[in-house]
Amino acid sequence: MHTDLLKTLCLESSGVPIYVQLREQILRQLGAGVLATGDQMPTMREVAVTLKIDLNTVRHAYDELERMGAITLVRGRGSFVAEPPPAMGARAQNIKADSLAKQVLATAAAMGLDPAVVADRIKALTKQKE
Repeated sequence: MHTDLLKTLCLESSGVPIYVQLREQILRQLGAGVLATGDQMPTMREVAVTLKIDLNTVRHAYDELERMGAITLVRGRGSFVAEPPPAMGARAQNIKADSLAKQVLATAAAMGLDPAVVADRIKALTKQKE
């Protein structure tokens, strides 16, 4: 699993911070089912060496993924794909959705993308999954 994930990661000089690019690529892999619950993630050092980036940059991305609940860091064992969170109420879901929407808007702005175009692409991609 390490090798598959590491092969798919690539960074761009788009003005988007490297840790954000890394975090988003890993989240996409989770969403696509490439990474499953319980899968061990590559070590931070493996990612840093493979991508030729600073270890603290990888640590920042992994820390954010842990705060989001996407991965679990286990001292001495590594990082693992976390269990999906339990179902939440409508209010909690709206709060999380607003937070995610703000992140997407900020990322779109940093990349010079029109948020309406991004929203249209999200709708189109959602329909493809159905």
